[in-house]
Amino acid sequence: MGLLLLRYGEIGLKGKNRAYFYRKLRRNVRKCLKANSIDGKVWQEEQRLYLETEQVEEAVAAVQRVFGIVSLSPVRVVAADMDAITEESLALARHMELDSNRTFKVRVRRADKTFPLISPEIERRIGETIAESTGARPDLSKAAQVTVGIEIRPGQAMIFGERIPGPGGLPLGSQGRVVSLLSSGIDSPVASWLMMKRGCSVIPVHFSTSPAQTRQVESLVETLNQHAYGWQLKPIILSHQEVLGPTLERLRAFRGERWTCLFCKRVMLSKAAEIADEMGANALVTGDSLGQVASQTLSNLEVISFGIQKPIMRPLIGLDKTEIMDLARRIGTYEPSIKDAHTCPFLPDRPLTQSSVAKLRALLAQMDGAQAPSEALELEMPRRALRDA
Repeated sequence: MGLLLLRYGEIGLKGKNRAYFYRKLRRNVRKCLKANSIDGKVWQEEQRLYLETEQVEEAVAAVQRVFGIVSLSPVRVVAADMDAITEESLALARHMELDSNRTFKVRVRRADKTFPLISPEIERRIGETIAESTGARPDLSKAAQVTVGIEIRPGQAMIFGERIPGPGGLPLGSQGRVVSLLSSGIDSPVASWLMMKRGCSVIPVHFSTSPAQTRQVESLVETLNQHAYGWQLKPIILSHQEVLGPTLERLRAFRGERWTCLFCKRVMLSKAAEIADEMGANALVTGDSLGQVASQTLSNLEVISFGIQKPIMRPLIGLDKTEIMDLARRIGTYEPSIKDAHTCPFLPDRPLTQSSVAKLRALLAQMDGAQAPSEALELEMPRRALRDA
């Protein structure tokens, strides 16, 4: 059997709520194992989480995608005896091919305070042995090429050389539900992933223009589900034409084509807010990045958000396109996003870049004055919110 040491980060600082986050994390790790057909045992001792399994490589590949895990390491377990620790540390150093061309350091965490040597002394003694046996050069800085880690607990010591990064964040499902406006592009899947990283269960809503776009979004959801241990993403697919078409046709009747993108997003957010109420979600999520396109200027974001009855989360707001693309590649959504390009059929030639709430009020009043109330269903939610404001 192999043993993995799983490390978590900020949930260890949650005070009296830590037990809740620990339970969520253990549950999500077990769900990860089940989803990947891995047999294993998960348990916690004090501030450490452990996974025992015969399928070590498969478990490492899967568990490093579990939100809340900061890093993980395959560990070797020996008796809490200085000779045994030294022998196993040297064996690990040789396994990692330490030689005179490489640098290393030893880091010790002594959880058992009754162990006769303190951490710096253990590091010094084992470091000297490794240097003499391999010829490798000690380097206590972050630039060291190899780190030999040792954790000493009552009755045993754990030795490891790899520290494999995880996504960090909070356990999925620990922070409630959000409705995410998911397009087939690069940005919104990354925004959804970031909200998952903060512990939110994401409900994707997509306004589709074609069957091909629907298939592309379903592929993106499938990729996101490879990170979604503890909550399965099930997309809600709506017709772009049916939801948005009537409103945008009336907008054109008032020669307001330049407002198309803003009204489009307002109606989508209003519909998403309805779904959020039905699904018990507390907020909406978009892939907006400040200034990236015309509808994402600061003034336009104010207009798009005005009167929407749910908080709108924009986790990409301060990132540039290169940073977003890098994240998309890292989480696996980049390739599905660029597979096909889908153009919005309603995109105006000259979209409005600098609108205002005052101008929005005036346009809505003009449209209301020219139509009977029963003929303006698609704008009902935004207008009602404006009246309440």
